[in-house]
Amino acid sequence: MLHNKQNKSDVIVALDIGTTKVCAVAGRKNEHGKIEIVGFGRVDSEGVMRGVVTNIDKMVKAIADAVQLCQRTVEKPIQSVHVGIAGQHIRSLQHRGILTRDDSHTEISQKDIDKLINDMHKLVLPPGDQILHAIPQEYTVDNEQGITDPIGMSGIRLEANFHIITGQITASSNILRCVERCGLRVASMTLEPIASSAAVLSDEEKEAGIALVDIGGGTTDITIFQEGIIRHTAVIPFGGNVITKDIREGCTVMGQQAEKLKKKFGSSLANQVYDNRIITIPGLKGHAPKEISEKNLARIIQARVEEILDYVHWEIRRSGYERKLIGGIVITGGGALLKHVDKITEYHIGMSTRIGLPVEHLAHGHNEKVYSPIYSTAIGLLIKALDEWENRPVVEETPVVEETAIPSASVEKEPSKEENAEEKGGNWYELLFNKTKEWFAEEADSEF
Repeated sequence: MLHNKQNKSDVIVALDIGTTKVCAVAGRKNEHGKIEIVGFGRVDSEGVMRGVVTNIDKMVKAIADAVQLCQRTVEKPIQSVHVGIAGQHIRSLQHRGILTRDDSHTEISQKDIDKLINDMHKLVLPPGDQILHAIPQEYTVDNEQGITDPIGMSGIRLEANFHIITGQITASSNILRCVERCGLRVASMTLEPIASSAAVLSDEEKEAGIALVDIGGGTTDITIFQEGIIRHTAVIPFGGNVITKDIREGCTVMGQQAEKLKKKFGSSLANQVYDNRIITIPGLKGHAPKEISEKNLARIIQARVEEILDYVHWEIRRSGYERKLIGGIVITGGGALLKHVDKITEYHIGMSTRIGLPVEHLAHGHNEKVYSPIYSTAIGLLIKALDEWENRPVVEETPVVEETAIPSASVEKEPSKEENAEEKGGNWYELLFNKTKEWFAEEADSEF
């Protein structure tokens, strides 16, 4: 039996551990299937570089602070979280699995699919790597190819193409250690690009073919869908922090000033900036204010964005689906807030581009601060966790069957006598004889 209805009291918490922020989001589904955000907490991230934990103590403090902020508006205490994982250690590969069934007359069930998936987790990987996801693509049943859902079919030989995503064991172990040191339990761990796609892409776009580009602080994650199936995933070790570093070195300013320049005045297209605009920022103690041309700032940003897009374009070509992406490209993450980033993507790669916002699955009127591409991963983790919770298997309780009342004339009121007779080696004939003798004795006593 599957649990198909979400109780309103079931609150799930997702935890996005990023290079620039740690975000905890608590939510539940309402009666219309939309997600209500009931808790939210965000703090600056310390101890993470390019999606990988580099300082346990700092990361533990950041997670504890974010969860504590989220707990303020959540009624029940938070005990478990659904976490995302990313980083440049993520790899993907294609593999084919084969399962030979015993009986061709029985239908292919979910158990057969699960067995095929479990076999993929037995693959031999390089030392230190583990399988994070084994995603089935097309199935083949007795040489009949192109089957997307074989459940209910009959056949002996069941085959499937798998998209397998691997990552370093130490990376996931460090995340687990940080969460557990906060007194929490990791309920599940999902690849962040897959989570982001659940938040910003529609089923129609996944069917048509689309590339999701999540530009984060430390990495740029790419996920390619076609015919509703994940075809390719990749992680590029460049993100918004590299742009900030270029501004800091190119304009000779402090890191915090470079980040503010990028967010407030930055543009990824230099030809869209007026030549006569000058930005003045305060100098260090005893030094004169520094003047920066907005045009030069845009040139620095554009050079790095074009480099990131070169890697994106190369990954799209490597996937083999460059000519099959009817939906084009969707950009999300913090990098999507950079001015004109969608335009430069269209010019540079030659595909239609839009900005992905995680609003499609959210209920209106609930914490509108999360209606930003920055929180696409956190909302996506929440969506995946709620779907798993809805479809979780529930063990049916065996109903207690009450014994039917038997007429008193045919049963002894004191069962202990029957049990004693059986223990002494008696049988039902002896019991019946004893009952009859007792009945006659009672009748004789009643006459006197």
